[in-house]
Amino acid sequence: MVSNTDSHSGRVLAAIAAGGALGGPARYGLGLAFPTAPHTFPATTFAINVSGSFLLALLVVLILDVWPPTIYVRPFLCVGFLGAYTTFSTWMVDTDRLISAGAWGAAVANLVLSLVAGLGATALGLSVGRGIAAARHGSRDVGSAASDADAEPNTGPAEPNTEPGTESGTEPGTESDAESETIGGRR
Repeated sequence: MVSNTDSHSGRVLAAIAAGGALGGPARYGLGLAFPTAPHTFPATTFAINVSGSFLLALLVVLILDVWPPTIYVRPFLCVGFLGAYTTFSTWMVDTDRLISAGAWGAAVANLVLSLVAGLGATALGLSVGRGIAAARHGSRDVGSAASDADAEPNTGPAEPNTEPGTESGTEPGTESDAESETIGGRR
């Protein structure tokens, strides 16, 4: 007999796989459409990773603060599609190839610009998402310290559920602690 939790996990895994089946080919197609010449700055990988950083940050806010609750959108878009679309490994291989070719300037630019632009794109995605959420929720300051300060004070850590058969102190059939964490501590 298949348990309800196993069936739920299987459907989430299917959503992730479907997203990945679309994200990987999207990245591959962009690489074919905009090839990078050998020993030059890998602009296509850079653009993919920076756009993925923006989209992930934007989607996290939209999924958690704007759209109605759902089980499959976050695994499909964030883990599946964007997980396959963005590429840390290609970023590192590109950097290694530049170093091996003696293109130190391009290698350093790839490392530094990717980090700085990725962080900037993430901040922009969060800001845009929070702006959309604020407009949708009647200009309430979504996701900022000001709105957190207006909330009831935290009186200490919550007691985890330690009943047999639960993982990480969560209720059976609910998200794990890792799945419920978000950028900036928002849920």
